Amino acid sequence: MHRAAVTLRGLAVFLTAIVLSGCGKSPDSASSGHGHDHSHGHTPKYGGVLVELGHHENNLEFVLDQSAGKLTAYVLDAHAENFVRLPVESFVVEAKVEDAPQTLTFRPVGNAATGEKPGDTSQFEATADWLKTAPKFSGKVVLLPIKSEVYRDVEFSLPNP
Repeated sequence: MHRAAVTLRGLAVFLTAIVLSGCGKSPDSASSGHGHDHSHGHTPKYGGVLVELGHHENNLEFVLDQSAGKLTAYVLDAHAENFVRLPVESFVVEAKVEDAPQTLTFRPVGNAATGEKPGDTSQFEATADWLKTAPKFSGKVVLLPIKSEVYRDVEFSLPNP
């Protein structure tokens, strides 16, 4: 009997450790595209704004270079730690700047240091003159396929409120 109690206690400790090591996100919480709505957060790799894709599946980090009128998007994993390379030619963000519609087309960028190249990269860039003067804007990723998932109409704002 004592041995069974010890085994059950060990099992309980083990199961508790597994549960606590998870993300902590409830399965029914929806992705708002405005960051995380659960108990922990992730740090952007480049100091930009993280946009969650799906239910804690992937992230986009948007980094604005306002002086150059350039917005860079990095495709990252669920914890915003590792790059996720994509074989896509481009993706589109529909933006609103002071209620005026704008379109940003993100094109793949190669990086010799990481071996990434267009068609196999995690980094995408879009340029527009209005990025030089817009202090903030809202956007929507129209469609972005990542592995077996396709993300549609993911909304965000820059800078993140």
